[in-house]
Amino acid sequence: MKNNVRDVYDSLVGKLQEKSRLGAVLGILHWDQEVIMPKGGANSRARQIAVLSAVMHDKSTDPELKGMLDQLSQCPEAQFNEFEWSNIREAKRDYDLDTKVPRQLVKELAELSSRGHLIWAKAREDNQFSDFAPTLKRLIELKKEWADCVAPDKPAYDANIDIFERSATMAKISPLFEKLKKELIPLIRAISESGKMMDTAALTGKFPIAKQEALGRQISEDMGFSFEKGRMDVSVHPFSGGGDFTDVRITTRYSEDNFIESLYAVIHETGHGLYEQGRMQDWPDLPVSESLTMGVHESQSLFWERMIAQGRPFLTHYLPLIADTFPVQMNGVSVDGLYSAINQVAPSFIRVEADEVTYPLHVILRYEIEVGIFDGSLSVEELPEVWNQKMEEYLGLSPRTDSEGVLQDVHWSGGAFGYFPSYTLGAMYACQYYQALKKELPDIEDQVSRGELRPVREWLNKNIHRKGRLYSAEDLCQRVTGESLNSDHFIRYLKNKYGELYGINLG
Repeated sequence: MKNNVRDVYDSLVGKLQEKSRLGAVLGILHWDQEVIMPKGGANSRARQIAVLSAVMHDKSTDPELKGMLDQLSQCPEAQFNEFEWSNIREAKRDYDLDTKVPRQLVKELAELSSRGHLIWAKAREDNQFSDFAPTLKRLIELKKEWADCVAPDKPAYDANIDIFERSATMAKISPLFEKLKKELIPLIRAISESGKMMDTAALTGKFPIAKQEALGRQISEDMGFSFEKGRMDVSVHPFSGGGDFTDVRITTRYSEDNFIESLYAVIHETGHGLYEQGRMQDWPDLPVSESLTMGVHESQSLFWERMIAQGRPFLTHYLPLIADTFPVQMNGVSVDGLYSAINQVAPSFIRVEADEVTYPLHVILRYEIEVGIFDGSLSVEELPEVWNQKMEEYLGLSPRTDSEGVLQDVHWSGGAFGYFPSYTLGAMYACQYYQALKKELPDIEDQVSRGELRPVREWLNKNIHRKGRLYSAEDLCQRVTGESLNSDHFIRYLKNKYGELYGINLG
């Protein structure tokens, strides 16, 4: 063990950077699997990912790390700056987690998660939940084992949530979601009973994919996404990934009869991509520069998609470009007409196609199911029936197939339990951040209406992207908005916006 603490810290940095770079390789392998890998390579890729995951686990559990972290953690506060302390704190947290999990469990989880994707995709294509059920059951068993290793004093589901949403628990999330459910179900009913139907004719027809690609790329560039340090491709399920801030990869999907889905998927994933490209670059491959939580990450994509791109100012500027791209469908369409069409509320089966009013109920449904399968009150075999019952209760819809019901999401096939809450937490963060932006830059909507998106990106970059993991999500929200996360902002935003759109008085 080195005696000079600065030498110890430098050695720690070297180990952390090596681990981060291996993680970047793993990220590229996952991207390749989703985008361009031939189906026949699935088993080979699963073995590759399992071996690399095991190597990373070995490096994460290197006994030398413990000595370094123990020594550094005992240093006086003045010994290191806040960035260095963040690296030490995050490295210690990761080490404590990693050393509690047996290597064989890590390997089995990685391999099954990789194979699980192909099994899920085939089951979804064949509309057969029973084909995926054994894999899902085993993944749940493994994630319960994992939770018992890392946090034996916590409910297993809380341990899984914590991976994506640091310090979040069922005790914190459930009351938030109950309040949203209480407010949104009547709101959706009031919208339905208003009798008002949005004219969506401009969104129907044939939209050549090449033109959709050009439109999406132009808007992504306008938002500030660098294609010198990123790329955009096609996948079954839009996502963002890649290596580090110099290699950010986003995807969308195209349908000739729906350009809105593709365009807003591009805007959504560009929001994620801007977060990645905007991370602090003076601390590459180190924990302090990493994104904070999935909820904060999701807030960045939803900020651009909903707060900006679904707003009148954005559409005021981009309607001419959209009309030039699709002149037949957009002939005679006004800004208000496009705004109404894009923001129509219509309960749907598919989460990723849902509007911002009904979307939280898709998340709440999944959250409640995950709580049930982890506390044992639900069995895997019951999931299709329970899913359909909750869809009927919350959204008034009864899925006709497993593919438009319980099989629609990719997350469970990769063992990502506790991930879904972040989507709606992110929507609440986005709304609260947007209120703070308007307070700091009162004319921001006028700027957006002129196509000036740079001030939005720079504000997000300064206040969120470059903060990395210096603060907790709760502290960051307090610093940016002056208060902790408050669902009242989100509820009020939805009531005001859709009360106006549908001509209803929501109190």
